[in-house]
Amino acid sequence: MTTTHIQTPLVDTVATQFAAFENKLNGKKQQPFHILRQEALQTFRTTGFPTTKHEEWKYTNLKRIVEKVYEQPTTVNTSAIEKYLLPLEGLAANVLVFVNGQYQPALSKITPQAQITILPLAEALQSKVELINKYFGKYATNSKDAFVAMNTAFAEQGVFIHVEAKTVANAPIYIQHLTDTTEQNVLVQPRLLVIAEKFSELTIVEKFRGLGQKAALNNVVREIIVEDNAHVNHYVLQNELPTVSHINHTVVQQASNSLYNNVTVSLNGEIVRNSLDIVIAGQNCESHLLGLYAPTGNTHIDNHTLVDHQQPNSYSNEMYKGLMDGKSVAVFNGKIYVRPHAQKTNAFQSNKNILLSEAASVNTKPQLEIWADDVKCSHGCTTGALDEEPMFYLRSRGVPEKEARALLMFAFVEDILDKITIPSLREHIENLMAERLQMSL
Repeated sequence: MTTTHIQTPLVDTVATQFAAFENKLNGKKQQPFHILRQEALQTFRTTGFPTTKHEEWKYTNLKRIVEKVYEQPTTVNTSAIEKYLLPLEGLAANVLVFVNGQYQPALSKITPQAQITILPLAEALQSKVELINKYFGKYATNSKDAFVAMNTAFAEQGVFIHVEAKTVANAPIYIQHLTDTTEQNVLVQPRLLVIAEKFSELTIVEKFRGLGQKAALNNVVREIIVEDNAHVNHYVLQNELPTVSHINHTVVQQASNSLYNNVTVSLNGEIVRNSLDIVIAGQNCESHLLGLYAPTGNTHIDNHTLVDHQQPNSYSNEMYKGLMDGKSVAVFNGKIYVRPHAQKTNAFQSNKNILLSEAASVNTKPQLEIWADDVKCSHGCTTGALDEEPMFYLRSRGVPEKEARALLMFAFVEDILDKITIPSLREHIENLMAERLQMSL
């Protein structure tokens, strides 16, 4: 089947911006790494943006994103954005702040710890060349996704994290991305490369927030390598403006006996697309994928997940929940692959949605592809209104209707919030959810 792709003015704009990007690199564009950028640009121009005729984008129309023209700002007014920074108690040890993709050292704080490297990606490209060449672009490949190719072509913004073997990070790494569209449409392309070596442990928190009235596109790519017996906790909070779209592609590579926990909370945005691919390449791995989305207005949130069990004796648990209001649209497409050698696999997947508005809608498609015969796998999805029976129970005991609805909605998402093990982060998200749900009462 031939897939049609979108060729828009943005494709040519990106090519023009790439030429300007190359010019500012000066001698750096002679480095081997830059060849990867050039190849990615060529792939991007050849591929173009996918349409709804592409199976992976069937329910997500990119037209309102790709027909806009975005700039890549060179200056930032930090005084205008400081009040939007929300330092969280317990996350103050390592904070990296980016505004429109540009690292802000004056607003950031990295506390040195032996055997842990935390750097803006632009610095790592110069000082960690061996590790960059070994890992960068090896998992999130250009050939599979036009947005990955576009991000790779401009790879310079973002964060590099390297935790050496048998090292436990003393504090979480808090990465805060602010998008300022006060003066113009903005294109931001952060990249995150995480290398967690054997028996290491770390926690990463990412927050995305916007200000301004114009449009923006956040095109995020992450590569997370979790080696033998390493543990990585990863929390992502997307609280964009209605004019800001957010496309991200995360690839996690797990070796034997490793653990990866991911909690993604999506509250606002124009179009939000979360692609999370977990490759379980070793035995006795554990993977947790948890998602909470609560859109309103015309927000469109698309969660695509893939868990690829390639080796035996591993466990994956996936649970995504949505509270849909206004004219919002949600998409969930979760895939679990169990390869022939992956015997004794336990893999579970669940997607549950509550429609708070008659105009809201959900498209959900859980999938299992199992090639092994000694496994325990299940998937399921539900979509409906708030359950009337517990509502009647609460009302009959004197709980006002608004409070009863709020209690039921919080009870619905509680098992997602319970997985956030940083108290201050959980409290912050609970407060945001309370504000969000108040709009639905």
